[in-house]
Amino acid sequence: MSGNKVIVFGSGMVGSAIAADLSKKFRVTLADIDLNRALKVKEKNPGIEILQLDVNDSMALKSSLSSMDLVVSAVPGFLGFKALRRVIEAGMSVVDISFCPENTLDLNSLAIEKNVTAFVDSGIAPGMDNLFLGYHNKRMEITHFECLVGGLPKIKKWPFYYKAPFSPVDVIEEYTRPVTYIEDGKRTECEPLEDSELIEFRETGKLEAFLTDGLRSIISTMPHIGHMKEKTLRYPGHADLIRALKAGGFFSREQVNINGSKVTPFEVTARILLDAWKLEEGEEDITVMRVLIKGKDKSGKSVEVIYDLFDEYSKETGTTSMARTTGYTAGAVASLFLEGYFSDKGIFPLEIAGEHEDVFRYVLDYHKSRGVIFRMSEKAV
Repeated sequence: MSGNKVIVFGSGMVGSAIAADLSKKFRVTLADIDLNRALKVKEKNPGIEILQLDVNDSMALKSSLSSMDLVVSAVPGFLGFKALRRVIEAGMSVVDISFCPENTLDLNSLAIEKNVTAFVDSGIAPGMDNLFLGYHNKRMEITHFECLVGGLPKIKKWPFYYKAPFSPVDVIEEYTRPVTYIEDGKRTECEPLEDSELIEFRETGKLEAFLTDGLRSIISTMPHIGHMKEKTLRYPGHADLIRALKAGGFFSREQVNINGSKVTPFEVTARILLDAWKLEEGEEDITVMRVLIKGKDKSGKSVEVIYDLFDEYSKETGTTSMARTTGYTAGAVASLFLEGYFSDKGIFPLEIAGEHEDVFRYVLDYHKSRGVIFRMSEKAV
């Protein structure tokens, strides 16, 4: 085992998977405000140290980093940016998977000033799709990019046809945050859930794809690509239910008065969905992903590159597919950094890190060694 010390913030479904995976190679501390939840992870992984920590407590957070070599942040999106900034301010390098609404590239100057390497959006999507895009951007002239991705319960159940393998608050954010996409070279905005279409997948049959705000950093880092979209995949019927909840005001953040108490519909809905969307112990899930990249190769020939992923819950380890695909990406990036494959300073979404051949190969091989297989196909068009 390496002597490197890693602290993982968050012992949720994904954070616990990251900690368990990294503990096979590094000395890992798992930190969470909920000590009991962290203790449950330690029961299955005795080699992991645990720490009760509130990432909102800046002094406690800074103290927790004193002997660490790297931070992996797997906190919910609404905490992500604040935790990331505080880690960088403390002079620590970090791998972050939180789907925060803020622009993490705004912290680039701070990261350079603090001599820190910060990998952001290091999950399945955003994450692996960014890696593919960055790799091919250095090797062809890209004109089109589209990512289709979704984590789903293996068994489709009424009424939502969905279970959330991570925080329902982050899922609702996807359904309410305005979407930015690129079409005909122009930056365009719309409401999420638009441009819905049914797409056939070999393993699942037809899934519904609709626009969500997943392009994030590549809008800034890849401005030369004229067509870019990210769509979320769900079982057909789910999107109509979400549209009805939105139209009915269930996601509103404006307070309402109920018998003298002020609450927001968003908070109430999120709390109800926490139970309704919870994956039960042992309940199987799947991850479906398709990344499409079109453009011209070095010879000027028009080509289309597609990456497909179908991953399932691991009965062997009891790890959800979303925790595997998201967590192993973060684990791969953490490992390659600690092993010296990448040392540049600043904020690095994976489309920038993925330009490097050794980084790209390392992350793919890391997934493959854990049974997460991305199938790549290329054809002339």
